[in-house]
Amino acid sequence: MAVTVYIPTPYRKYTDNTARVEVQGGDVLALVRELEGRYPGLREQILGPDGKVYRHVNIYVNDQLVEDLQGMQTPLRDGDEVAVIPAMTGGSLTFTEEQIRRYSRHIILPEVGGMGQRKLLNSKVLLIGAGGLGSPAALYLAAAGVGTLGIVDFDEVDLSNLQRQILHHVHDVGRPKVQSAVETIADLNPDVKVIPYQTALSSENVKQIFADYDIILNGCDNFPTRYLANDACVFLNKPMVDGSIFKFEGQVTVFVPGHGCYRCLYPAPPPPGLVPSCSEAGVFGVLCGVVASIQGIETIKLLLGLGESLVGRLLFFDALGMEFRQVKIRRDPTCPVCGDHPTITDLIDYHEFCGVPPTARLS
Repeated sequence: MAVTVYIPTPYRKYTDNTARVEVQGGDVLALVRELEGRYPGLREQILGPDGKVYRHVNIYVNDQLVEDLQGMQTPLRDGDEVAVIPAMTGGSLTFTEEQIRRYSRHIILPEVGGMGQRKLLNSKVLLIGAGGLGSPAALYLAAAGVGTLGIVDFDEVDLSNLQRQILHHVHDVGRPKVQSAVETIADLNPDVKVIPYQTALSSENVKQIFADYDIILNGCDNFPTRYLANDACVFLNKPMVDGSIFKFEGQVTVFVPGHGCYRCLYPAPPPPGLVPSCSEAGVFGVLCGVVASIQGIETIKLLLGLGESLVGRLLFFDALGMEFRQVKIRRDPTCPVCGDHPTITDLIDYHEFCGVPPTARLS
């Protein structure tokens, strides 16, 4: 019976740094014996002198603890996956049995593993908005085990939000979005601490709110907040994963310190009224899920140091044409905020900068 066995990092010195091996075995005990024959010394890391599994080691068959099945006599079939997960130190977190089960699909990825999952649990991400983009992004980051999520949103849930803002439900209509977000995420993953900010971002509070977070995920729906968030990230040296949507199209990019900012891409906002909001022009609900999922991917990649991020690239998605395109973007050395000789060195009045009349401003 061909069974895939996940080998955790502490044991890979016995398997030539191989994370997954194919092993024959009719049951779990036979599999461990087969491992010993192929990788001398490995069996002693799993079984004690009495032939029993060490208490600091858990063995899973297809995500189920063998003690909940038939123990070491648990039968195996072709295609089964077995994971051997020891207790590990490092960082400030160790895994509970529930966490090992919850995050098993991350832990068995060699690129993530236990160390990467602990890094996620120790990470802090701030989401600007609990709306079309913030909702799916928050759910995926929470499911992935990002340990602290801050969510900034001053609005209340409206029935029209439920077409795309999947953090919220019918019984949440009329309630603050951040309160709905706290409760929904608690139901999804109690490991995650959610810090709600029921307020509008402003030049007076943005630095204080941003200060403790590793990454800012921007899902706001107006230009004053977009430029405010950008400038605050530059001044605080924070990376920002930026997403935006319009009708059937979306854009995603990543800004990191020293590699350009939103002002390098769009030095000035469009004239007021030229680009209508979702409430004015409408939005294809499921588009939000695509764009926000990409934002979630980019956020987790940054947290784990994986792959090639969208830094220096702007990704477009056309839902009607089902087409992705990307263009290169660059840091502008003359940018007034992040350029070689910045002329804007502190936060400004962003409503005035974007030409928003006082009567249209939200408090």
